[in-house]
Amino acid sequence: MPVFVMLSTLGPDGALKLRENPNRLKEVNRDVEAHGAKVLHQWGLLGQWDFLSVIEAPDELTMAKVATMLNARGTVKTRTMAAVDVDALIEVLAGTI
Repeated sequence: MPVFVMLSTLGPDGALKLRENPNRLKEVNRDVEAHGAKVLHQWGLLGQWDFLSVIEAPDELTMAKVATMLNARGTVKTRTMAAVDVDALIEVLAGTI
């Protein structure tokens, strides 16, 4: 299944919700799964972005739906990128060079 990397940053309302209920992170992950994707790994970050999530989804449209659903809440902004396994990339490149 395709893998995606999602960077997210909390807005003021999102930060307040998280401070009041730290378990909200796990609740959001369940929401992601309810929309057909799965959070494989997640890290809290220091700096411009608050979280980095590695998400598996059946396809780009499912991931787009997940990202849109999260952003529509108004508590977080995200940037999502497709991720390619390095070993698979090497195999593809080796076959074309």
